[in-house]
Amino acid sequence: MTGSLLPIAIAAYSVSMAATLIRALLGPTLGDRVLAIDAATYMTVVLFTLLSIYFGEPKLATAAVSMALWVYLLDVYVAKYLEKGDLGA
Repeated sequence: MTGSLLPIAIAAYSVSMAATLIRALLGPTLGDRVLAIDAATYMTVVLFTLLSIYFGEPKLATAAVSMALWVYLLDVYVAKYLEKGDLGA
């Protein structure tokens, strides 16, 4: 059951990630672009996890966790920059 659903889920995430990246390029404001890039990176994390399950490769899951943590840290810095205008100390 899982083997037949994984390729469909991988394809669905790939299409939604492409649509999100188009939104990042065409977003009218900086906030829209940041949100689209943020969503695309979290979709990449999910895609890495799905590929890890599909190929049976645990190193991809480790990379996905590391990437999720870096993206969260980047979110904090971008939010601080958008709110205050500088990163400060």
